[in-house]
Amino acid sequence: MHTRALQSLGIGCGAAGAAALLWLGGALDRFENSTWAWRVNAFAPRRTPSADVKVVLLDQASLDWGSKEMGWSWPWPREVYAPLLDFCRRGGAKVVAFDILFTEPSLYGVADDAALGAAIRRTGAFVGAAFYGRGRATPPIPAVATNAAVLANVSDEPDPDGVFRRATLLHLHDGKKIPSLGLAAWQLGAGGVTEPAVHALPLDARKRLILAFAGTNGMHTAFSAAAVIQSEMRLQAGGAPTLSPSVFSNAYVLVGFSAPGLMDLRPTPVSRVAPGVEIHATVLDNLLTGRLLRDASKAGTLAVTLLMACLSAWCVLKARRAVHSVFAFALCLPAPVGAGYLAYALGIWWPIMVGLLAVALALVGAVILSYATEGRQKAFIKNAFRYYLGAEVIDQILADPSTLTLGGEKRELTVFFSDIEKFSSFSERLDPAVLTSLLNDYLSDMGAIIKEEGGYLDKYIGDAIVAFWNAPVAQADHAARACRAALRCQRKLEARRSDFERRTGVVLRARIGLNTGEAIVGNMGSRERFNYTVLGDAANLASRLEGANKAFGTYLMVSESTWRRSGANWVGRELACLRVVGRQKPVRVYELAGLPGEAHPESWTDFEDARTLFEQGRFSEAQARFERWPGDAAACAYAEKCRSLAAAPPAAWAGIWELSEK
Repeated sequence: MHTRALQSLGIGCGAAGAAALLWLGGALDRFENSTWAWRVNAFAPRRTPSADVKVVLLDQASLDWGSKEMGWSWPWPREVYAPLLDFCRRGGAKVVAFDILFTEPSLYGVADDAALGAAIRRTGAFVGAAFYGRGRATPPIPAVATNAAVLANVSDEPDPDGVFRRATLLHLHDGKKIPSLGLAAWQLGAGGVTEPAVHALPLDARKRLILAFAGTNGMHTAFSAAAVIQSEMRLQAGGAPTLSPSVFSNAYVLVGFSAPGLMDLRPTPVSRVAPGVEIHATVLDNLLTGRLLRDASKAGTLAVTLLMACLSAWCVLKARRAVHSVFAFALCLPAPVGAGYLAYALGIWWPIMVGLLAVALALVGAVILSYATEGRQKAFIKNAFRYYLGAEVIDQILADPSTLTLGGEKRELTVFFSDIEKFSSFSERLDPAVLTSLLNDYLSDMGAIIKEEGGYLDKYIGDAIVAFWNAPVAQADHAARACRAALRCQRKLEARRSDFERRTGVVLRARIGLNTGEAIVGNMGSRERFNYTVLGDAANLASRLEGANKAFGTYLMVSESTWRRSGANWVGRELACLRVVGRQKPVRVYELAGLPGEAHPESWTDFEDARTLFEQGRFSEAQARFERWPGDAAACAYAEKCRSLAAAPPAAWAGIWELSEK
């Protein structure tokens, strides 16, 4: 855990550092702007623009109407704007702001400019447009400048990619602060603040305001200039207007261009061709509604980026399987995106790309490190255990190497012990090459079955096999697995017996003992050489039961604990209440003969009755019953035992079969 934490911290710092350098150097701006557009387009349509902000657009329809119906060529006579201003005044507009520059005298003469100036004077709360660009200041004509309540700057610069995401609220010219059109309209509506106060607003490092667009395509309620002019002209003539003047009641009315030929279309995050006046309207909307966005602090962004990168690396390094790593990717990669969207809802521009890049680098770095380190570990485990465990169990260990506990631990195991009958007697007679071939084939067959059933092949001791289940990987059905493996081993040996006899002249039989109980399992040995093995009484008893088969002429004996733990639905019979050498407490033992559902020999019912008589001390009666089945080795052993006990009855009888040898 400590190592993984340090590795996660190292990878996280590296990933976050690389991402931060690119972010602070501006290399991620292009991608960040794209993610900003996603956020704006997700939230803007759900937010209703301020009802107090109205836009009058000199659109293409207005130009067509002026040309066809009124004979006006562009630019229009300035006296045409008088009906528009009068209609706004008639409707009770709070402020009227023109995003239209009048920097040169009218082509139609002084009277035309005078008519515009008079209309502006009648309006009162009028914001006139001036141009304050880089190294250039262009004020409006005197008719506008002297009659407007305030002059505002309508010049601004987009972001480096040409998109307007922010707006400059103040322009400094000759020591004087010139407000933008939206700011000026807001201040005029609030009582005509003479000194623009923007210090309380969340501006960026360049004193610009992030635009919080609202409505479909970020547009406010808009009216055609032609409709407004026509309505006022009809009202003056005593007719019915197209629009009711009340639509501008107590409203901030911003007038601008949307006709393509008038060259005032601007790209924004929500529209590639937004009327320029909409940018000023959005500033005004934000100021009126308090819907203000601010940049996240750089320190906070870097801190969270580092945290996300470290957590992402940790998730991958903690993954035990490939699917867990995939889940880590699926969980961590969307986190910076989700943070960006959540922050937008809270009014913050939280950079997505720096976090996303840091998380991606951390995930990839963790995968590479995990592959480099755990890949070697898994290769070591696979190579170390392939001779002792089946592929299925090895896969489980690879998925969770922590199952390999260093040192010893107490755990319930089912222990398997087998030995070849009369091996010592015939091994001396066989040629070493023949004996070696025989053992290799036999042990390979038995070992393969044990591994297929999920057992751990502890060791070969000459012809003996020691194996166990439920370690190093936990197996709820370990006793059943061991029973099934033992039956399969006996049947495999039976199938190959004639082949072995043909090759060696030996009839090969093996005795197996199984016992389930608590034992110590783990890496045992010296510091230089150790082995993953089992120690304890449970293992000793399995060895004793293997030898106890000799007393009954059986070949597969299991303890009561194994019988019960395995489900006790096998084909088998209770053999005896047995006391083995070196153990005071007796144990009930069973002969395991077949898989569940298979038939059992007909002698077994009579055997059980005879064994009951034996345990009751009725030796002569039991002997007679056992002798009915001369083909049953266990029955024959019992008959002989009854004969000796009947001849010399014990002083006290508890029904226990005492073994005198291992």
